[in-house]
Amino acid sequence: MSANAANPAEGAVAIGSEDHRDYVTMSIGDQMFGIPVLNVQDVLGSQQITRVPLAPPEVAGSLNLRGRIVTAIDVRLRLNMPKKEDGKPPMSVVVEHDGELYSLLVDTVGEVLSLNMKDYQRNPPTLNARLREFSDGIYRLNGSLLVVLSVGSLLNFGSHKDAA
Repeated sequence: MSANAANPAEGAVAIGSEDHRDYVTMSIGDQMFGIPVLNVQDVLGSQQITRVPLAPPEVAGSLNLRGRIVTAIDVRLRLNMPKKEDGKPPMSVVVEHDGELYSLLVDTVGEVLSLNMKDYQRNPPTLNARLREFSDGIYRLNGSLLVVLSVGSLLNFGSHKDAA
């Protein structure tokens, strides 16, 4: 009996292994995005969102998630993408950042992909400048592009910290 037969998991990719990264995929329009799975707390369907007066336009409002108030961010607006035309309600990807929960409103949520780090690329200069501002890098997947979103950049609304 070979070593692989004795341990059928031998050679399988472990979640979060050194040479692979896991991403929750989502889409806005025709563009696919990914967020590291370790940043994602929850995925929700359509939610009741309450507008917050005087908030930036990208802040869609707040929602109640099991007794916690969560700020909802319209990622489509944040990325300067055109308004959604199909009338379907957005889905929510709940992330934690600096101890607070945020709901990222996206068109659809896909599957979790485990991608090889050797296929990861830094943002190319040809990537849309607005996407580049909120992206950590890209993966090219069978003719499509997965843009890895930086949750920190996406949620930074001008509170830049000066470097010492």
